[in-house]
Amino acid sequence: MTLNNVITIGRKAEIQDLARQVAETVFSADDPVEALEILKRVDSDLILIDDGFGQKTINDFLMAIEKVSDAYVVVVENDEGQSQTAGDIALGDKVHRLRGKQDYHRLRDIVNRIKSKLKPEDASKKGEGDFFADSLAASVTMVGRSNAMLHTLKMIKLVAASCCNPVLIVGETGTGKELAAKAIHQHRHPGRKFIAVNCASLNANVLESELFGHEKGSFTSADREKTGLLELAGTGSIFLDEISEMPLELQAKLLRVIQEKTFRKVGGTKEIACKATLIASSNRNLKKEVQANRFRSDLYHRLTIFPVVLSPLGSPDRRSDIQLLAEYFLKTSSICPEKSGRITSVTKLALDVLQKYHWPGNIRELRNVIDRAILLETTDKIGTSSVIIDPEEPHRLLEHTASQEIQNFSLAKAEQELIARVLQETNWQKTKAAELLGISRATLYAKVKQHNLGADGQDDPTDDLSDPLALCEPAAIA
Repeated sequence: MTLNNVITIGRKAEIQDLARQVAETVFSADDPVEALEILKRVDSDLILIDDGFGQKTINDFLMAIEKVSDAYVVVVENDEGQSQTAGDIALGDKVHRLRGKQDYHRLRDIVNRIKSKLKPEDASKKGEGDFFADSLAASVTMVGRSNAMLHTLKMIKLVAASCCNPVLIVGETGTGKELAAKAIHQHRHPGRKFIAVNCASLNANVLESELFGHEKGSFTSADREKTGLLELAGTGSIFLDEISEMPLELQAKLLRVIQEKTFRKVGGTKEIACKATLIASSNRNLKKEVQANRFRSDLYHRLTIFPVVLSPLGSPDRRSDIQLLAEYFLKTSSICPEKSGRITSVTKLALDVLQKYHWPGNIRELRNVIDRAILLETTDKIGTSSVIIDPEEPHRLLEHTASQEIQNFSLAKAEQELIARVLQETNWQKTKAAELLGISRATLYAKVKQHNLGADGQDDPTDDLSDPLALCEPAAIA
């Protein structure tokens, strides 16, 4: 059994090694103050602290974390039996002590106890990522928790719970109209057939034959009877994608199906009942299509009973879903099987790039960008150099990053990117990061403050003087 995130406090390699045995990701803090900053940004269930910090510092830390976390704390003593805190630490239900290597095996028991007390939904979120707003969204992989997504799901549930038939879904290309159609179908007709047909991919004659079926001999190549998709759908759903591309003469026949709930095969005389829910989608403004005489007004009014509207990914009310979508695509991508599980996250700077782009291709475009980044990335985190939007210009980053202005290619920008990348790769262990960068720890702290970098890319974690541990002995946490 392992936990997702474990924080270690102190520089001893033994504590780092212990944490790696029970954690998927280890965040290293040099002192309790830094650990509190990490706790504000990382959901952790366990903290390992070196007892060398002393009684007062550790007790102050235990009091401080009660306000920000429910994490268990394990105080790790040295192996010589010369504890600096023996009998002085406020042990409790969530505070334990390991008395040297002879006690290390007990850490597994503590981890098992933590796992058993996690709520199932908490364990699911921590293990798989909180990608979905509810079970319906999860069942059809509609990733997102923004207000726009919550509104869309509310509309889907309302229309699915009703007898509304037909149902219209509108949204730009790549916004997930077919997923929304499947969500309606799954909520209304679970376990029944869902049949999708793209109206733009077939000419009028073929589309008519596909939808309605035909009798043998009804036209030259009709050498056998064909059952249409409207009939095959039975009591399930048929999804007419891009209905705005349906020829006008076929629109008239579809209108009759909607009004009469019956249809005839091409060349047939028998009336066949249409029992399926008809779900249509369009990436065009159908009202404008009617005004341009490219879409029948009577069919338009039959379709627009309760339209489900999908917001584009670039809209302000959907942008908060970009990070969730990027993380979901990273986790589920199959474009490079040999890298499966090796690339674990997207750096903060790369996420900033994704957040600022306008995404004309919506979710489909974002998936392509993440797949492309997985192919290019050579580390365990996707950085800005791997985020390429235009595949025909592979050596350029996003327009808003380049901005056609030479000042954005400054040395300071490159330095910021490098420091942020190294800190990410060392889980914010500043001593190790400074060594990798070839600078002193004091210089690194100055650079972190200069570039406004933090564990989440926002604030300098060394700059919070209002921290509860400010009362700790300076010598103990230096």
